[in-house]
Amino acid sequence: VLAEQAGWRVLCCERGRARQINAGVEAAQAPLACVVHADSLPPVDMVAVIRETLADKRIALASFTPLITGTRTRWLTSAHNYIKTWYAPLVTRPHLFFRGVRLLFGDHAMFFRREDFLKLGGCTPGDMVMEEADLCVKFARLGRIRMVPRIVRTSDRRIAALGPLKANWIYFKVGILWAVGLRGRMARDYPDVR
Repeated sequence: VLAEQAGWRVLCCERGRARQINAGVEAAQAPLACVVHADSLPPVDMVAVIRETLADKRIALASFTPLITGTRTRWLTSAHNYIKTWYAPLVTRPHLFFRGVRLLFGDHAMFFRREDFLKLGGCTPGDMVMEEADLCVKFARLGRIRMVPRIVRTSDRRIAALGPLKANWIYFKVGILWAVGLRGRMARDYPDVR
């Protein structure tokens, strides 16, 4: 309602982040798209950074660098999320790691060329979790994946609700389930804290 009152176009679709991302990118009219979660705050010059980054045709997909914050800044989880972009592909998709591919996740505010997203088939429709990791694997066929050194601030509500140890254990467990192809279990093991 707030978005509509502000004059924004609001889309409705079936539940599920993958379906929502697909619907949003499909409805977009600009050549570049950015997936920003509702609990994330990108930098004020987001559009300029996206244009500048994707002007390099070698880059297929990019993101901002997430900082988990809210009740307080979660430095350890933020650092782990940064490191995970390297070790996750090393553990789960070593052939991509050795090509320099990073796995980016929802808190990163990923951006890409709309045409490439549609050509690759977008997100796997039923995915409720880890849809961005799948996108990284798909986009790796088209070029480099890069995280720009600009901060996107993301809510720490999950960590605040579950505690840092439990939240990070869940992130790790869901990543392993994704790596071994147990998609049906991922959403069950990733509780909604809203």
